[in-house]
Amino acid sequence: MNLSQLKPPKGQKHKDQRIGHGMGSGRGKYSGRGAKGAKSVSGYSRMRGFEGGQMPLHRRLPKRGFTNIFRKEYAIVNLGSLDALEGATFDPGRLLELKAIRKLNHGLKILGFGELKRAITVKAHVFSKSAREKIEAAGGVVEVIGAGE
Repeated sequence: MNLSQLKPPKGQKHKDQRIGHGMGSGRGKYSGRGAKGAKSVSGYSRMRGFEGGQMPLHRRLPKRGFTNIFRKEYAIVNLGSLDALEGATFDPGRLLELKAIRKLNHGLKILGFGELKRAITVKAHVFSKSAREKIEAAGGVVEVIGAGE
């Protein structure tokens, strides 16, 4: 069998319809668009969400609430997780290596859930009050990373 000689079955392929080539072509005069209306003219483009004049879904549904465009999404790590990890110094890069966080987003935030049984040094963008207290109580060091770093 030679792949260069393969052909589709007879009747499968059709010639393209030539539109606007006279009345004898079967698609002359209005070229299948009809005589009048928005869709018959060149340059027509339907607006997003248009449903044929029916009230569009985005206008039928109620709108409630508020989305804060300035919201900061932090990568969150609990103290209990840090205690389970190897090492004494933790910063965003190290936590990404250890797969404790997947994505940094706007920065790293340390929360105080869990117990800390050893002294560690933590560099993060934000610390919760309880996390800061627990780290310092265990003899560790808290370093806040600024926005410029």
